[in-house]
Amino acid sequence: MLRQDVVQQTLDLPNAAVRRPTVSLLRMANAYLSLTKPRIISLLLVTTVPTMIVAQGGMPSLWLVLVTLLGGTLAAGGANAINCFLDRDIDGIMSRTRDRPLPAGTIEPERALLFGISLGVLAFVVLLLGANLLSALLAIAALAFYVFVYTIWLKRSSSQNIVIGGAAGAMPPLVGWAAVTGGLGWPALVLFGIVFLWTPPHFWALALRYRADYARAGVPMLPVVKGEAETRRQSLIYSGLLVACTLALVPVAGMGLLYLGAALVLGGGFFGLALRSWRWPTVQATRALFLYSIPYLGLLFVAMGFDQALPW
Repeated sequence: MLRQDVVQQTLDLPNAAVRRPTVSLLRMANAYLSLTKPRIISLLLVTTVPTMIVAQGGMPSLWLVLVTLLGGTLAAGGANAINCFLDRDIDGIMSRTRDRPLPAGTIEPERALLFGISLGVLAFVVLLLGANLLSALLAIAALAFYVFVYTIWLKRSSSQNIVIGGAAGAMPPLVGWAAVTGGLGWPALVLFGIVFLWTPPHFWALALRYRADYARAGVPMLPVVKGEAETRRQSLIYSGLLVACTLALVPVAGMGLLYLGAALVLGGGFFGLALRSWRWPTVQATRALFLYSIPYLGLLFVAMGFDQALPW
Protein backbone atom coordinates (compact mmCIF):
# COMPACT_ATOMS: atom_id res chain seq x y z
CA MET A 1 0.00 0.00 0.00
CA LEU A 2 2.79 2.36 0.86
CA ARG A 3 4.40 1.78 -2.56
CA GLN A 4 1.10 2.46 -4.34
CA ASP A 5 0.68 5.71 -2.39
CA VAL A 6 4.13 6.89 -3.43
CA VAL A 7 3.42 6.11 -7.09
CA GLN A 8 0.10 7.93 -6.93
CA GLN A 9 1.69 10.98 -5.30
CA THR A 10 4.31 11.05 -8.05
CA LEU A 11 1.66 10.94 -10.75
CA ASP A 12 -0.24 13.75 -9.04
CA LEU A 13 2.76 16.12 -9.06
CA PRO A 14 2.34 19.25 -11.20
CA ASN A 15 4.05 19.10 -14.58
CA ALA A 16 6.49 21.79 -13.50
CA ALA A 17 7.74 19.58 -10.71
CA VAL A 18 8.53 16.63 -12.98
CA ARG A 19 12.20 16.70 -13.90
CA ARG A 20 12.99 15.97 -17.54
CA PRO A 21 16.38 15.00 -18.87
CA THR A 22 18.26 18.05 -20.14
CA VAL A 23 20.98 18.40 -22.74
CA SER A 24 23.91 20.68 -21.98
CA LEU A 25 24.44 23.74 -24.15
CA LEU A 26 27.78 22.43 -25.37
CA ARG A 27 26.33 19.07 -26.33
CA MET A 28 23.47 20.75 -28.15
CA ALA A 29 25.87 23.01 -30.05
CA ASN A 30 27.92 19.96 -31.05
CA ALA A 31 24.73 18.23 -32.17
CA TYR A 32 23.76 21.11 -34.45
CA LEU A 33 27.32 21.24 -35.76
CA SER A 34 27.23 17.53 -36.55
CA LEU A 35 24.05 18.07 -38.61
CA THR A 36 26.16 20.07 -41.05
CA LYS A 37 28.65 17.17 -41.48
CA PRO A 38 31.75 19.37 -41.11
CA ARG A 39 34.20 16.74 -42.36
CA ILE A 40 32.39 16.57 -45.69
CA ILE A 41 32.25 20.37 -45.88
CA SER A 42 36.00 20.72 -45.30
CA LEU A 43 36.71 18.31 -48.13
CA LEU A 44 34.46 20.22 -50.51
CA LEU A 45 35.74 23.66 -49.56
CA VAL A 46 39.36 22.64 -50.16
CA THR A 47 38.40 22.74 -53.85
CA THR A 48 37.13 26.32 -53.63
CA VAL A 49 40.23 28.39 -52.83
CA PRO A 50 42.52 26.80 -55.46
CA THR A 51 39.76 27.32 -58.01
CA MET A 52 39.62 30.98 -57.08
CA ILE A 53 43.40 31.24 -57.48
CA VAL A 54 43.22 29.68 -60.95
CA ALA A 55 40.37 32.03 -61.90
CA GLN A 56 42.29 35.05 -60.66
CA GLY A 57 45.63 33.94 -62.08
CA GLY A 58 47.06 34.57 -58.61
CA MET A 59 45.73 35.25 -55.12
CA PRO A 60 42.32 36.95 -55.03
CA SER A 61 41.50 39.36 -52.22
CA LEU A 62 41.40 37.81 -48.75
CA TRP A 63 37.96 39.31 -48.16
CA LEU A 64 36.51 37.62 -51.23
CA VAL A 65 38.06 34.30 -50.26
CA LEU A 66 36.65 34.47 -46.72
CA VAL A 67 33.19 35.49 -47.90
CA THR A 68 33.10 32.73 -50.50
CA LEU A 69 34.23 30.12 -47.98
CA LEU A 70 31.65 31.31 -45.45
CA GLY A 71 28.86 31.25 -48.00
CA GLY A 72 29.91 27.84 -49.27
CA THR A 73 30.10 26.49 -45.73
CA LEU A 74 26.63 27.75 -44.88
CA ALA A 75 25.12 26.35 -48.09
CA ALA A 76 26.74 22.93 -47.71
CA GLY A 77 25.87 22.82 -44.01
CA GLY A 78 22.27 23.69 -44.75
CA ALA A 79 22.02 20.98 -47.39
CA ASN A 80 23.48 18.41 -45.00
CA ALA A 81 21.15 19.42 -42.17
CA ILE A 82 18.09 19.07 -44.41
CA ASN A 83 19.49 15.73 -45.58
CA CYS A 84 19.66 14.59 -41.95
CA PHE A 85 16.00 15.59 -41.51
CA LEU A 86 14.86 13.69 -44.60
CA ASP A 87 16.99 10.61 -43.94
CA ARG A 88 16.33 10.32 -40.21
CA ASP A 89 14.39 7.08 -40.71
CA ILE A 90 17.13 5.20 -42.53
CA ASP A 91 19.82 6.83 -40.38
CA GLY A 92 18.21 5.13 -37.41
CA ILE A 93 18.49 1.75 -39.10
CA MET A 94 22.11 1.95 -40.28
CA SER A 95 24.81 1.29 -37.71
CA ARG A 96 27.04 3.94 -39.28
CA THR A 97 24.49 6.73 -38.75
CA ARG A 98 22.25 5.73 -35.87
CA ASP A 99 24.15 7.98 -33.44
CA ARG A 100 23.41 11.13 -35.45
CA PRO A 101 21.41 13.78 -33.53
CA LEU A 102 17.98 13.01 -35.03
CA PRO A 103 17.94 9.21 -34.62
CA ALA A 104 19.48 9.67 -31.16
CA GLY A 105 16.73 12.14 -30.21
CA THR A 106 19.11 14.97 -29.35
CA ILE A 107 17.44 17.43 -31.72
CA GLU A 108 13.80 17.59 -32.76
CA PRO A 109 13.31 16.97 -36.51
CA GLU A 110 11.45 20.23 -37.13
CA ARG A 111 14.25 22.26 -35.56
CA ALA A 112 16.83 20.47 -37.71
CA LEU A 113 14.81 21.34 -40.83
CA LEU A 114 14.48 24.98 -39.80
CA PHE A 115 18.20 25.09 -39.04
CA GLY A 116 19.06 23.78 -42.49
CA ILE A 117 16.75 26.19 -44.29
CA SER A 118 18.10 29.11 -42.26
CA LEU A 119 21.68 28.23 -43.20
CA GLY A 120 20.69 28.12 -46.86
CA VAL A 121 19.04 31.55 -46.73
CA LEU A 122 22.02 33.00 -44.89
CA ALA A 123 24.40 31.50 -47.47
CA PHE A 124 22.53 33.22 -50.29
CA VAL A 125 22.63 36.59 -48.52
CA VAL A 126 26.34 36.30 -47.68
CA LEU A 127 27.36 35.42 -51.23
CA LEU A 128 25.01 37.97 -52.80
CA LEU A 129 26.34 40.84 -50.69
CA GLY A 130 29.94 39.71 -50.41
CA ALA A 131 30.56 38.23 -53.87
CA ASN A 132 27.92 38.36 -56.61
CA LEU A 133 24.52 37.07 -57.66
CA LEU A 134 25.81 34.18 -59.78
CA SER A 135 27.85 32.63 -56.96
CA ALA A 136 24.84 32.93 -54.64
CA LEU A 137 22.53 31.27 -57.16
CA LEU A 138 25.02 28.44 -57.79
CA ALA A 139 25.33 27.75 -54.06
CA ILE A 140 21.56 27.56 -53.63
CA ALA A 141 21.29 25.42 -56.77
CA ALA A 142 23.74 22.98 -55.20
CA LEU A 143 21.66 22.87 -52.01
CA ALA A 144 18.43 22.32 -53.94
CA PHE A 145 19.99 19.63 -56.14
CA TYR A 146 21.34 17.76 -53.12
CA VAL A 147 18.03 17.91 -51.29
CA PHE A 148 15.48 17.36 -54.05
CA VAL A 149 17.33 15.42 -56.75
CA TYR A 150 19.69 13.29 -54.66
CA THR A 151 18.07 12.89 -51.22
CA ILE A 152 14.38 12.90 -52.07
CA TRP A 153 14.42 11.35 -55.56
CA LEU A 154 17.52 9.33 -56.41
CA LYS A 155 18.90 8.02 -53.13
CA ARG A 156 16.03 5.61 -52.54
CA SER A 157 15.17 4.85 -56.16
CA SER A 158 18.32 4.43 -58.28
CA SER A 159 21.66 2.64 -58.06
CA GLN A 160 23.14 5.65 -59.90
CA ASN A 161 22.13 7.92 -57.02
CA ILE A 162 25.66 8.90 -56.04
CA VAL A 163 26.73 9.44 -59.67
CA ILE A 164 24.03 11.96 -60.54
CA GLY A 165 23.76 13.30 -57.02
CA GLY A 166 27.50 13.92 -57.02
CA ALA A 167 26.86 17.01 -59.12
CA ALA A 168 25.86 18.82 -55.94
CA GLY A 169 29.22 18.14 -54.32
CA ALA A 170 31.01 19.27 -57.47
CA MET A 171 29.49 22.76 -57.32
CA PRO A 172 32.05 24.50 -55.03
CA PRO A 173 34.53 25.04 -57.90
CA LEU A 174 31.77 26.72 -59.90
CA VAL A 175 30.88 28.90 -56.92
CA GLY A 176 34.52 29.86 -56.42
CA TRP A 177 35.05 30.63 -60.11
CA ALA A 178 31.89 32.72 -60.30
CA ALA A 179 32.85 34.64 -57.15
CA VAL A 180 36.08 35.78 -58.82
CA THR A 181 35.02 36.28 -62.43
CA GLY A 182 31.27 36.88 -62.23
CA GLY A 183 30.79 34.18 -64.87
CA LEU A 184 31.77 30.65 -65.85
CA GLY A 185 34.18 29.21 -68.40
CA TRP A 186 35.66 25.96 -69.66
CA PRO A 187 38.25 25.71 -66.85
CA ALA A 188 35.43 25.95 -64.30
CA LEU A 189 33.55 23.14 -66.04
CA VAL A 190 36.65 20.93 -66.08
CA LEU A 191 37.13 21.57 -62.35
CA PHE A 192 33.49 20.64 -61.83
CA GLY A 193 34.15 17.45 -63.80
CA ILE A 194 37.13 16.51 -61.62
CA VAL A 195 35.07 16.52 -58.42
CA PHE A 196 32.11 14.93 -60.20
CA LEU A 197 34.20 11.98 -61.48
CA TRP A 198 36.03 11.62 -58.16
CA THR A 199 32.81 11.15 -56.19
CA PRO A 200 31.68 7.67 -57.39
CA PRO A 201 34.91 5.72 -56.71
CA HIS A 202 35.34 7.59 -53.42
CA PHE A 203 31.82 6.90 -52.17
CA TRP A 204 31.46 3.40 -53.61
CA ALA A 205 34.55 2.34 -51.65
CA LEU A 206 32.65 3.37 -48.52
CA ALA A 207 29.42 1.77 -49.75
CA LEU A 208 31.22 -1.54 -50.26
CA ARG A 209 32.21 -1.52 -46.62
CA TYR A 210 28.65 -0.75 -45.46
CA ARG A 211 26.82 -2.78 -48.07
CA ALA A 212 24.84 -4.72 -45.44
CA ASP A 213 23.83 -1.46 -43.77
CA TYR A 214 22.45 -0.02 -46.99
CA ALA A 215 20.67 -3.26 -47.81
CA ARG A 216 19.03 -3.33 -44.39
CA ALA A 217 17.86 0.27 -44.83
CA GLY A 218 16.54 -0.42 -48.34
CA VAL A 219 18.88 2.07 -50.04
CA PRO A 220 19.73 0.83 -53.58
CA MET A 221 23.43 1.66 -53.56
CA LEU A 222 25.36 0.11 -56.44
CA PRO A 223 26.99 -2.67 -54.33
CA VAL A 224 23.53 -3.70 -53.12
CA VAL A 225 21.87 -3.71 -56.54
CA LYS A 226 24.70 -4.76 -58.89
CA GLY A 227 27.06 -6.52 -56.52
CA GLU A 228 30.65 -5.93 -55.48
CA ALA A 229 32.31 -7.00 -58.75
CA GLU A 230 30.32 -4.52 -60.85
CA THR A 231 30.91 -1.76 -58.30
CA ARG A 232 34.66 -2.29 -58.43
CA ARG A 233 34.59 -2.36 -62.24
CA GLN A 234 32.68 0.91 -62.46
CA SER A 235 34.99 2.46 -59.86
CA LEU A 236 37.93 1.59 -62.09
CA ILE A 237 36.23 3.19 -65.11
CA TYR A 238 35.47 6.40 -63.23
CA SER A 239 39.02 6.48 -61.87
CA GLY A 240 40.40 6.40 -65.41
CA LEU A 241 38.01 9.16 -66.50
CA LEU A 242 39.01 11.17 -63.43
CA VAL A 243 42.73 11.04 -64.27
CA ALA A 244 41.98 12.03 -67.88
CA CYS A 245 39.90 14.98 -66.68
CA THR A 246 42.66 16.20 -64.35
CA LEU A 247 45.12 16.16 -67.27
CA ALA A 248 42.65 17.99 -69.51
CA LEU A 249 42.89 20.96 -67.15
CA VAL A 250 46.49 21.57 -68.27
CA PRO A 251 45.68 22.87 -71.76
CA VAL A 252 42.26 24.25 -70.84
CA ALA A 253 43.45 26.41 -67.93
CA GLY A 254 47.11 26.82 -68.88
CA MET A 255 48.41 24.87 -65.88
CA GLY A 256 52.15 24.49 -65.35
CA LEU A 257 54.58 21.67 -64.61
CA LEU A 258 53.89 21.61 -60.87
CA TYR A 259 50.24 20.77 -61.41
CA LEU A 260 50.99 18.40 -64.28
CA GLY A 261 53.44 16.42 -62.16
CA ALA A 262 51.02 16.26 -59.23
CA ALA A 263 48.16 15.16 -61.48
CA LEU A 264 50.28 12.36 -62.96
CA VAL A 265 51.68 11.09 -59.66
CA LEU A 266 48.49 11.41 -57.62
CA GLY A 267 46.33 10.13 -60.47
CA GLY A 268 48.61 7.16 -61.00
CA GLY A 269 48.20 6.25 -57.34
CA PHE A 270 44.43 6.61 -57.50
CA PHE A 271 44.04 4.51 -60.63
CA GLY A 272 46.50 1.94 -59.31
CA LEU A 273 44.50 1.46 -56.11
CA ALA A 274 41.25 1.22 -58.09
CA LEU A 275 42.87 -1.40 -60.32
CA ARG A 276 44.09 -3.32 -57.29
CA SER A 277 40.61 -3.23 -55.75
CA TRP A 278 39.15 -4.62 -58.99
CA ARG A 279 41.72 -7.37 -59.56
CA TRP A 280 42.15 -8.34 -55.90
CA PRO A 281 38.76 -7.58 -54.30
CA THR A 282 39.66 -7.57 -50.62
CA VAL A 283 38.52 -5.42 -47.71
CA GLN A 284 42.05 -4.06 -47.40
CA ALA A 285 42.17 -2.99 -51.04
CA THR A 286 38.82 -1.22 -50.79
CA ARG A 287 39.81 0.53 -47.59
CA ALA A 288 43.09 1.66 -49.15
CA LEU A 289 41.25 3.23 -52.08
CA PHE A 290 38.85 5.06 -49.80
CA LEU A 291 41.57 6.36 -47.49
CA TYR A 292 43.69 7.51 -50.44
CA SER A 293 40.80 9.24 -52.19
CA ILE A 294 40.42 11.84 -49.43
CA PRO A 295 43.93 13.36 -49.44
CA TYR A 296 44.10 12.81 -53.20
CA LEU A 297 41.49 15.45 -53.92
CA GLY A 298 42.94 17.92 -51.44
CA LEU A 299 46.53 17.52 -52.62
CA LEU A 300 45.52 17.81 -56.26
CA PHE A 301 43.77 21.13 -55.67
CA VAL A 302 46.52 22.42 -53.39
CA ALA A 303 49.05 21.70 -56.17
CA MET A 304 46.74 23.51 -58.55
CA GLY A 305 46.68 26.58 -56.35
CA PHE A 306 50.45 26.68 -55.85
CA ASP A 307 50.97 26.19 -59.57
CA GLN A 308 49.13 29.44 -60.26
CA ALA A 309 50.07 31.42 -57.15
CA LEU A 310 53.84 30.96 -57.14
CA PRO A 311 55.85 33.38 -59.31
CA TRP A 312 57.30 30.96 -61.81
